[in-house]
Amino acid sequence: MERPYILHMITPAKNLSPFDVNMALDAGWDHAVGYTDVETEEVQALIQDAIFSRGPAGAKRTGVFLGGRDMHLVMDMLKTCQVSMVPPFETSCFADPSGAFTTAAGMMACVEQGLKENFDTDLEGKHVVIMGGTGPVGSAAALLAAKAGASVLIMGRQKEKSEMVAELCNREYGDGATNIRGEANDMIGEVVKNADVVLAAVAAGVQVISEEHIKSASVLKVVADVNAVPPSGIAGLDVMDDCKAVEGSDSGAVGIGALVIGNVKYQTQHRLLQEMRDTDKPVYLHFEHAFEIAREIKRG
Repeated sequence: MERPYILHMITPAKNLSPFDVNMALDAGWDHAVGYTDVETEEVQALIQDAIFSRGPAGAKRTGVFLGGRDMHLVMDMLKTCQVSMVPPFETSCFADPSGAFTTAAGMMACVEQGLKENFDTDLEGKHVVIMGGTGPVGSAAALLAAKAGASVLIMGRQKEKSEMVAELCNREYGDGATNIRGEANDMIGEVVKNADVVLAAVAAGVQVISEEHIKSASVLKVVADVNAVPPSGIAGLDVMDDCKAVEGSDSGAVGIGALVIGNVKYQTQHRLLQEMRDTDKPVYLHFEHAFEIAREIKRG
């Protein structure tokens, strides 16, 4: 009898995400086993229990999924997973805190495609403003945009926190190739005027970009919002908009709604879970790998 595919789902949060459990089983994992309230120092023991109990062949049919809500904590856990392997006892790992990495990847792939199809351009040299940029979706999106050549500004309630998160992202994940900056939300009226792309990754049901902001954005090309709960984070944007012209935009901007982004996010997470299951060589997946898959999905 073949050994089952077992996915160990580790999170520092109180509860495991039912969304992630469903996704894992639908992607072909036979069993999804949850571990909650896990601290980083506990990860190594869990990983080594998982790999040594099944032998090298069984380890290939074993995976680790890292959830939670803190992007930086989960990335630290992913590093711990990787250094805890003892070849040939190795298993694949996938970090996606609250779905933030696959959501950010889906959003940026949609934005990139929107720029190409509607303006015959890409993210290189574009000014990207991200509302809710201090959260995991916004931070991951900022890194993806910056690594694609954009000038990125993350916005938050407090300028000091925005600057701190921007510096942390540049230092820890930018590989010397990013210059993400931080600013306070109350400056949005000024910064949006020169923005090519505006993204909303704020709490559900909070509108942060008004009709006046859109009207004043003279070079605006693409807007996108990841939250489906009304009202939209961006005035006039519908959850099903797929590069639809934004009402009131003098620059001809197009909008991308949450359900369009969510469809790419879903496919991306599904494919990464399958990749972890099917690979013969261990992989350690995070937001950059998610972006590669999301791009492939959008390109068809």
